[in-house]
Amino acid sequence: MKKITFLFLIFSVISCKKEPLPIAFDNSIIKDTVLNIIIRPVHPDLLSDKSDSIKLYYQKMNFHEIWYLDENRRDLINEIKFCYEDGLNPNDYEIKIIEDLESKRAKLNDEDIVKYDILLTETFEKLANHLHKGKLNPKELYTDWDLKPKEIALSPLLEKGIKEKIIASTFKDLKPNHIVYQLLKKSLVEIDKFPNVTFEKISTKNKIVVNDTLPEMVKIKKRLAYWKDYKNKDSIITWAYDTLTLKAVKRFQARHGLAPDGVIGIGTLRALNTTKNERIEQIFANLERWRWYPSDLGEKYLIANIPDYMLHYVKNNDTIASHRIVVGTPKRKTPILSSKLSNFVFNPTWTIPPTIIKEDLTPEASKNRNYFPSRRLTIYNSQGKEVSPYEWNPAKANNYKYVQKPGYNNSLGLVKFNFVNRHSVYLHDTNHRDYFVKTYRSLSSGCVRVENPLVLTKQILTEINPEKWSGGEIDSILKQEKTKTVSIKDTVNVYLFYWTSWIENDKLQFRDDIYELDKVLFQKLRNRD
Repeated sequence: MKKITFLFLIFSVISCKKEPLPIAFDNSIIKDTVLNIIIRPVHPDLLSDKSDSIKLYYQKMNFHEIWYLDENRRDLINEIKFCYEDGLNPNDYEIKIIEDLESKRAKLNDEDIVKYDILLTETFEKLANHLHKGKLNPKELYTDWDLKPKEIALSPLLEKGIKEKIIASTFKDLKPNHIVYQLLKKSLVEIDKFPNVTFEKISTKNKIVVNDTLPEMVKIKKRLAYWKDYKNKDSIITWAYDTLTLKAVKRFQARHGLAPDGVIGIGTLRALNTTKNERIEQIFANLERWRWYPSDLGEKYLIANIPDYMLHYVKNNDTIASHRIVVGTPKRKTPILSSKLSNFVFNPTWTIPPTIIKEDLTPEASKNRNYFPSRRLTIYNSQGKEVSPYEWNPAKANNYKYVQKPGYNNSLGLVKFNFVNRHSVYLHDTNHRDYFVKTYRSLSSGCVRVENPLVLTKQILTEINPEKWSGGEIDSILKQEKTKTVSIKDTVNVYLFYWTSWIENDKLQFRDDIYELDKVLFQKLRNRD
């Protein structure tokens, strides 16, 4: 009998544990005589099908209305209405339903007002998350996206925003504060000022150069005038490609990252044929991408803009150096990532990665074994023993390791910037230093080649230890032609980012979408809630 009683007690305890604890709920109406408002209770049962975060918001408010103040509701509604300025669509946030309910709120019964309050809370959460970390998940779009997901605790922000009546500033603090994001928003305002005109496509068989005369120049001049690069006092537009038009073409080319040579070729025509709406879509895509990037980039960082082929060294929000770069081809893209500079490697060796072994080395070396000595490559087998080029077996090419000796003509050049990442990419010098004069510089196998990297290396090291690095220490290391690694103790963040639009000196800037990320991203933005 004692055993039965004991088992019954255990079963009773287990059963009790399975039952949910009752939620403390105060169903009283709160009356604020100062503000002349009432705050209605929100029964937990109305939240049974809502997310845990929504339930938490109301729990913190003792299960009463959150949006009881006109001022707070007005601020939220304004954020929804004007979220277009951040590249979002107000219709995704039930703006029409909310404005309708707000217009007749005074006539709603208590039950409908509470339901409206819950809708506002859900909308706050949705919009706040989208403005802070983006509407889309980049990891669902890209396999080579390596940034940490942005998270934020909205509950304390909402509680503070409601009680202190600072909903507007709460939203402002949620948005990216980087200058590029702010200038993107400004560019959206500026481009909206352009008239809505249907563009007629411009096409020519040959390149157009100054002093050419052809009918297409009329369309070109009108297009340049539309984008405010061309101003002609005369009302008659001629067929002549004159010097005034040449200056306008060069301005237009510079704004689009094209060689400002005045030659109207495929790239210039493609940019001229891009419509206002297409540019707006491009800006929207870039705004979304910037919401994915870290909110705080740090005090000191290297930031590469892949489509602009530029690397910037930024310290305390001031760009103190800029270098041209070569980035990965569309088939071998440079990944988007964030990391920290770990070390510099002077006189680096280069171990050929698997992709290049398969696509470049094997077919070339199979034709001519001189491929190895001409590139100063040493072959090692799986035991680490050196193998002669004539003993090399192309059928088992992946079983070998191929190491290029250090030196000025090494593929990595004289210095490599290492930072932790799963893609095995880095910044480095190059033996193809002539590539930096090219306009199109999507030419590498994924790593980022830097023009004049030793200048940047010395700048960073001298800031860390001026006594050691301000003199000829680097030159001495390079002359020895031996590999030397110098660790970086200071925090220098590294960002490989991708943006194709911004504004500079009040001039709209656009770059070719070399990896074709913009259109796909914009379509995804518009195709889902």
